[in-house]
Amino acid sequence: MKPRRSFEAGHQRKFLLIIDEEPEVDSAVYFAASRVAHSGGSLVLLYVIEPQGYQHWMGVRQIHIEEETTKATALFRLHRRKLNQIGFEEVATEDVIKEGSKVDTIMEMIDEDEDIALMVLGASTDPKGPGPLVSTLVGGKAAGAFPVPITVVPGHLSLDYIKALA
Repeated sequence: MKPRRSFEAGHQRKFLLIIDEEPEVDSAVYFAASRVAHSGGSLVLLYVIEPQGYQHWMGVRQIHIEEETTKATALFRLHRRKLNQIGFEEVATEDVIKEGSKVDTIMEMIDEDEDIALMVLGASTDPKGPGPLVSTLVGGKAAGAFPVPITVVPGHLSLDYIKALA
């Protein structure tokens, strides 16, 4: 595990967020943007293209990657627009698209970027649980050995409530 360098000269603290189409992502993005607005840093928005079962057909795989890349780009634009609409125009974002399993890709991303100091996840409001990523990273085997702190934001919180917290 590499040491974090986010407070050294020439570096800045980054908050890592996983971007997908789940509604709780908004809570995580708003919380992280509010923290950055109050204390400095930037957001790293990571979209992970997970492999599909038909990887042996190159043409199908390529189409899948292109479609997912288009979806990721649209989600990045959507979240940037939402941040601008609620007063976080000055919050810097970095958009990253990577291929692989979510957990492995997250770990690789943190290992590659020594400025990532915190991960922010939104918890689902579904009665079945907080969502697979939260369950895996916070409650699974990775929790005790995760390289940076993880903040879990309840998905039902309003923007005003989140701003008051962060």
